Amino acid sequence: MLYFSCDYAEGCHPKVLEALTETNMESTPGYGEDIYCERAKEKIKSYINCPDADIYFLVGGTQTNQTVIDSMLSNYDGVVAASTGHVAVHEAGAIEYSGHKVITLPGHEGKLDSNELRQFLMDHYADDSAEHMVNPGMVYISFPTEYGTLYSKAELEALSSICNEYQIPLFIDGARLAYGLAASKDVTIEDIARLSDVFYIGGTKVGALFGEAVVFTKHNTPKHMVTQIKQHGALLAKGRLLGVQFDAIFTDDLYTQMGNHAVKCADEIRKELKAKGYNLYMENPTNQIFVIMDNSALKTFGQKVSYGFWEKYDDSHTVIRIATSWATTEASVEALKKIL
Repeated sequence: MLYFSCDYAEGCHPKVLEALTETNMESTPGYGEDIYCERAKEKIKSYINCPDADIYFLVGGTQTNQTVIDSMLSNYDGVVAASTGHVAVHEAGAIEYSGHKVITLPGHEGKLDSNELRQFLMDHYADDSAEHMVNPGMVYISFPTEYGTLYSKAELEALSSICNEYQIPLFIDGARLAYGLAASKDVTIEDIARLSDVFYIGGTKVGALFGEAVVFTKHNTPKHMVTQIKQHGALLAKGRLLGVQFDAIFTDDLYTQMGNHAVKCADEIRKELKAKGYNLYMENPTNQIFVIMDNSALKTFGQKVSYGFWEKYDDSHTVIRIATSWATTEASVEALKKIL
C-alpha cells in the first residue's frame, strides 16, 4: 500500500529523531524554559528576520488555532474566515467551544477576497444593530489554504492593510507553511512576518513528531500567554522536546529543504495526472493535489493507494486528495505513476 492520504503519516525527519535521541537522557527545566527552546527561538527569529518576535511552542495545530484566537479576542469577538477555512470546517468546533463564533465569508479557491472583506466590515459597522451582533475581532487565513492554493504578496498586503485600518489582527495559519513558501512565486517568510500580526510555523506536517511555533510579530503578545497556553491544554511539561525538534528543523536550512522536496514530488505527480488525462478539481502549486476520479476506478485505486477523501463531485465521481510530504520517496512517486 502506498500512503498519499496526508502529510503527517510518518514520524519525524531522521535529523530530528537523531537530535531527540542524543538529548534523551539530559535533564532540563520544564515547560519550555530550557536551552533548546531558547536556541530554537533565536534561529526562528533569524529565519524570519524579526529579532523582536515573541515565540511560543505549542503541541498541535488545533490547540494552536484555538489558543491564539481565544487569547487575542474579547469574549464578544468572533473571527472572520473563508467558508472553507480550517477553523470553520476541520476543527470540530474548537473555536466555538472557546466562546468565539467563526464568521464565514465566501472562499474563492480557498481564499478570502479583500474587497469582500472590506465590504463586510463596512456593512457591519454601518449596521444600526451592530451592538447586537458578534464583533469581527480577527481575520484568519492559512498559507497554503485548505485547497493548497496560495495568496500572492499583493493579496496579503491588501488583507493586512484592511486589518490595520480596522485595527484587528491578521492571523496566518502556517501548518503547511514550508510547502507554501516552496511553491510561492513572490511571498517570502519575511513577508509573512511583516504582514501578519501573528502566525505559526507548523512542525507536525513538516518533519516534527508534533508541535507548532507561534510567532507574535508586532510586540502584541497577549498578557499571561504561558498561562493561557496551559489553560488550553497546549503547554507541554517536557517542553524541551519541542525545542529540540525546532532547533534541528532550523539547522542547515532543513525546513526549506523539506518544503522543496514535497513540492517537487507533487509536481511530478501532477504532471503525470495531466498526461494520463485526469482532471484536477483545482489547480494549485503546493503539496496537496485534488483530483476527480471515477468511482469505479477509485475502488481499484484504493486497494493500492491510501488517499484522502475530499468531497463528492457528482453521482459517479469523487474528489480525492493526494498529498506528498518531506518523507515522500522517489520510489513511491514512481510506483504511484505506474498505478495511475
